[in-house]
This record gives sequence, structure tokens and C-alpha cells, in this order.
Amino acid sequence: MMRQPLSRAADPDAGWLTVVMRLAFVLLLGTSLARYLTHHLSSALTPWVVGLSVALAVGHLSGLSERRPAWLAAVLTSWAVLVLMAPSFAWCAIPLVYTVLRAVPPRAAIPLVTALTLLVVISELRLPGDFDPTLPLLPPAVAALATAVFLYMQRQGARQRKLIIDLIRTRRELAAVERRQGALSERERLSVEIHDTLAQGLSSQQMLLQAADRTWEQDPAAARGHVRTAAAIAARNLAEARRFVHDLAPADLAEQGTLEAALEALADREAAESGLAVRFHLDGPPIPMPAAAQSALLRIAQGALANIREHADAAHASITLSYLGDQAVLDVADDGRGFTPGRAARGGRPAEGRGVRAGGPRWKHEPEGGAGSADRGHGLPAMRARLRQLGGTLTIESAPGEGTVVSAAIPLAHH
Repeated sequence: MMRQPLSRAADPDAGWLTVVMRLAFVLLLGTSLARYLTHHLSSALTPWVVGLSVALAVGHLSGLSERRPAWLAAVLTSWAVLVLMAPSFAWCAIPLVYTVLRAVPPRAAIPLVTALTLLVVISELRLPGDFDPTLPLLPPAVAALATAVFLYMQRQGARQRKLIIDLIRTRRELAAVERRQGALSERERLSVEIHDTLAQGLSSQQMLLQAADRTWEQDPAAARGHVRTAAAIAARNLAEARRFVHDLAPADLAEQGTLEAALEALADREAAESGLAVRFHLDGPPIPMPAAAQSALLRIAQGALANIREHADAAHASITLSYLGDQAVLDVADDGRGFTPGRAARGGRPAEGRGVRAGGPRWKHEPEGGAGSADRGHGLPAMRARLRQLGGTLTIESAPGEGTVVSAAIPLAHH
């Protein structure tokens, strides 16, 4: 099977090399013909030599010999006849060797090149005059060198093209992976934002509307108060939804200006809306913090208060923001029913040092996955995801009947 020549798109240098080889062939063929006519103008073979030279030139310059086996065979046959008629036409061998190497696979090209070389040696031996023992050695050396260089460069080019194709494929795969990671990251961001804002707000609205429905006949004023509170929560959630769709800071941060003021406003609003007594405490002078860290701590405080409201059955809660030099720590504590974090899945163990009370062991857990009994499965993982992006840690301390402390620490030096 004949091998198709390299296209210019696959090998940009093949075009000009082909032009050079064809011009060299025409020059060598013309020189050989002129030499023959100078010495054998009156020979009976002259018309045949001229006709075959013209046919050989047309066949080679057409380029069909590099694409069609029949044309290549015709060109090589014409040249072989010319060499047998006039040995000086052996000079055209090198361009023909290049044509054979381009048009034929190496397994077939090497025997063909060997045959062309042998024909050149035979023509050298037929030259009149004294025998020169060096003449039969030159054609094989030149042919071997030309073939070796051509095959080496061809294989190097194939390796480079394969490498380029692999690099392009790898770049496309990396781009696809980056797009998928970006989509997953955005999905995770929206999931966390929806849980910490819309889902918690909808839960509060549901409880308020249920309370309004129960008291509508007996206490219409209280029922209307519940409805108004639910409407205010809906309006605030709408503002939050618009902000996190655009990846903006939480509405409380935008309105209050600082994390401390936003946490204090959150504590006051929670106390007013749910009846849970919440107080805010600042420990240490505030240290400038990136907006992403402030947003994360505020969202964690919102999620922790929502868990207290829905699951803890607590009467009091506190939000403490502490600046400890190299880190900021947010503690959200309550006096509710408490639980054993991760004990069912991990076996639990009493905490050492901080968190142990005289009334019994207090369990400490750095969550690995689910939220345990203190959450419906997404709150604590959402907090952990936020902190992981900032190099922070989340710790849960609790015990049955002794309340819960959710502690989020963010290293300030990391930012």
C-alpha cells in the first residue's frame, strides 16, 4: 500500500523541500541531457533519450509520482532506461531517492533505493576509460546517508507531531476538568448559600405561619405579628438571594459595615423573631479580615443559630467573636438539650481540657461528614466547606443535657 505524502498542514516544511528537490531534479536532468547531446548528438538513440527526458521531467514535476504507484513506477522505469542509455543520467538519482522515501513506506522504500543505487553503480562501471575502484563506493555511501537522514528526520517529525497532539489533547482535558471543577465549586457555593439563607428562612417562615394558623382564632393580634415577622424574613431572604446569586457579601455585612456589627444585629434580630435570648460578645480588639472570612463567619453564625432554634430547645444562646492574634474564633453556644457528636458513627470520646464540665463528660468532635443529631445533614458540612476554603477548622462540643458549642477558627496569617 502506498503511503500518502505529508500535507503542508501536517508538515509546513515539506512544501519548500519538495520545490527544492524538483528544481534540483530538473537542473540535473537538463545537465545530463545537455552532456549527452554534446557527445552523442548524431546517435540513433538521441530521439529516444530526448523523448524520455521530457517525459521524465513532466512525470516528476507533476507530483503524481508521490501519490500514485503507477506514476512512480513510470518515472523510475523511464529513469532506469535513460541510465542504461546514457550513464550521465545517474546524477538524477538523489532527487528520485527523496521521491521514493516520501511516497513509499520504509519497508518498501529501502529495497527500491538499493535497486536505484545498484543501477547507478552499474552505470559508473560502464563509463569508458580506466577503471576507478572508488567510483562504486560513492553511490552507496551517498544513498545510505540520504536515506538515514531522511528516515531519522521523518521519525523525529512524527514524534514531535504526536507530542503536539498529546499536548493539545491534555490541554483540552485540563480545560474540561477545570470547567467541571468550576461548575462543582459554583454548585457547592450555591448549595451552601441556599442552606444558610433561603432554607433557614423558609423554615422560620413555616414555623411562624404554623404558629399564626394555630392562634388565628384565639389571638388574632399575635397571629398577625407572626405573619408580619414571616413577611420580614421573606423580604430579607429575597435580598440575600439576589446577593449570593451575584456572589456578593451577605446583606447584614453590607448594611452594618463590619463583622462585629453584623453579628450583633444578627443576635438582636434572632431574639426579636424567635424569642431565643441571644447575646453578642466581642473578645479582643478587631483585626482587619478579608471579606470572604467575614462572610464565612457570619454565615456560620446564622447556621448555628438556625440549628439552635430548630433542634436545641434552648432558652439562651451566645455569639462570641474572639481575636487571638493569629486567628479569629467564632463560638456559638446554647444551653439546650445537647447531643453526642458523632458518637453513633465514631464511638465518641471525652474531650480533654476545654469542654469538660463537672457535671459529666462533654464530647468534642471535629466533623468528618454528617451533622449528627444536631442537624438534618447539611448544616455542619456546609460550615466545614466554608472553613476548608479559608484554611480554618470547625469544632463541635456538646453533651446530652449540657448544651452545645460550635467553634469556627480561621487563621488570619493564612490570608
